[in-house]
Amino acid sequence: MSVASPRPAESALRDVMVPMRDGVRLATDIFFPEGPGRGPWPALLERTPYDKRAPRVNEYTAAHPEVFGREQLARFFTDAGFVVVFQDCRGRYGSEGRFTKYRGEAEDGFDTIAWIAAQDWCDGQVGTMGMSYSAHTQMAAACLNPPALAAMICDCGGFSNAYQGGIRFGGALELKQVTWAFRHALRSRAAAADPVAKAALEATDIAAWFRRMPWKRGHSPLAPVPDYEDYLFEQWERGCFDDYWNIPALHAAGWHADMRNVPSAHISGWYDPYAVTAVENFAGLRRAGHDTALILGPWTHGNRSRSFAGDVDFGAQATFEAATGKDFVTWRIDRFRRHLQRAPLPDEPPVRFFVMGGGSGRRNAEGRMDHGGQWRSAASWPPEDSRPMALYLTPDGGLSGAAPDRAGTCSFVFDPADPVPTIGGPITSGAPVMFGGAFDQRETDRVFGARAPGLPLASRRDVLVFETAPLERALTVAGNVSVRLHVSSDRPTTDFTAKLVDVCPPNPDYPQGYAMNLCDGILRICYRNGFDRAEPLAPGEVAAIDVALYPVANRFEAGHRIRLEISSSNFPRFDVNPNAGAGADLSAASFKAHNSVHTGGDCPSALHISVVS
Repeated sequence: MSVASPRPAESALRDVMVPMRDGVRLATDIFFPEGPGRGPWPALLERTPYDKRAPRVNEYTAAHPEVFGREQLARFFTDAGFVVVFQDCRGRYGSEGRFTKYRGEAEDGFDTIAWIAAQDWCDGQVGTMGMSYSAHTQMAAACLNPPALAAMICDCGGFSNAYQGGIRFGGALELKQVTWAFRHALRSRAAAADPVAKAALEATDIAAWFRRMPWKRGHSPLAPVPDYEDYLFEQWERGCFDDYWNIPALHAAGWHADMRNVPSAHISGWYDPYAVTAVENFAGLRRAGHDTALILGPWTHGNRSRSFAGDVDFGAQATFEAATGKDFVTWRIDRFRRHLQRAPLPDEPPVRFFVMGGGSGRRNAEGRMDHGGQWRSAASWPPEDSRPMALYLTPDGGLSGAAPDRAGTCSFVFDPADPVPTIGGPITSGAPVMFGGAFDQRETDRVFGARAPGLPLASRRDVLVFETAPLERALTVAGNVSVRLHVSSDRPTTDFTAKLVDVCPPNPDYPQGYAMNLCDGILRICYRNGFDRAEPLAPGEVAAIDVALYPVANRFEAGHRIRLEISSSNFPRFDVNPNAGAGADLSAASFKAHNSVHTGGDCPSALHISVVS
């Protein structure tokens, strides 16, 4: 670590090159509270691969919908008595070294926190903040227990287990990693230094490439920037959970029990890809005795001050401001004041979560379906007053509170050449092929891969539909969601997907009803006995599998139906299984799979939810 530098008289320092343990230096901007001679102060750190000087699109409030500039944002915190530190991650923008997504963030974060704490303008306390990748950097560093780390606010990120939420899920690859890699390869140092490579990327139609999956190394849209192609294919090829995944930067859950008790807050949304991460970090750290908080709203990635997600509006009460009584800037300042300045502030509930539902179901003035909702508080997640409920799949396509005595089999053909298209969900960085949020599960011209615009996904022959009768009374679901399925296939590997849907009855605005997606999940069946090994399925074998879905809170109103859709693909949210062989995710050869779900009798397939009063 460097020797502490003299306290600067100016209010900011630009591009301070902070040395890491291997000698690579990271470009760092530092903003100080006004008033020479004051201090030392606690410091707040945000590390980012997105350019430390570029405004972040999530930095706005309901009252200030325009995005705050970086200096403007820093000034809010310096005016409250904090030093603010923004740093470019390794290999990005002003920083030296090679960028390999995620993998070095634990060590670089630890070294940066130690450097800050050693400066005489810092009082020895460092808080961390930031969204998405900047949240990942926080949890990664925290796993190594930097002594000066004093508080964290992890907004929409901070991998609990990137293999099970963020990079892969259920054994499948989340293809937002592909669109992210392509977008940021365009902005990479390598592209800037090589006009030919940049021109090749700019001439690429990424949507057309998505129609030509699987890709091959050296023959992909990322081939002009090999570093980006390499790390993407590593994520794609590493199908089993092994030492590649079990590192602090990707698997904080493996370090929860050994982490120091640093106060933390975890924020996400039902349509954010890091809702699983937020819930698991909160629960795991709380079990370890940590001071931690959780806020879950009806939001897409970082859009906490909006009342809508996709084509559905949740009402004026859906915002972060309505949940906390403060905008996000003020809330962060108060939380850091509590933990770094010992300010006496009122206690807050450990968990705040938004229960979607209760709206009119009609189209509002902005053209979105009015689904409504309200905030609740709890001491834990799932909420302490929740109770488990099983809804059993019946041979005739029903969901029943009692397991059917009669056995049945529902079968379909899964053709990798014709995957079920993704319509919304917990997605970010997916443009131009997919977008997050809540949507009627009906194919439109906006849906990538749609082959029958105007028709519901439920009409596809490769989508099994199980649903309740119209509910006689409202039912509120809040907690984690999973599906136990008894399945078979004629291929050694295949996928099973599950989607929970709130089926709203017809009205004059939606005469065909509105099937609103709530949460989804997938399991690559070769990992049914553990993600550390890929085991083929024997012909005729009936396997019991558990498909984890994302957490959710939703009020199913009287007259609505609870629907579970089962299939074998959800593309481009997840890569398509070629059904070739266990672990052969990138096989050039693909095969149709005859897949079956067995119900009733000795195969009590069921949807598992948590219900609150």
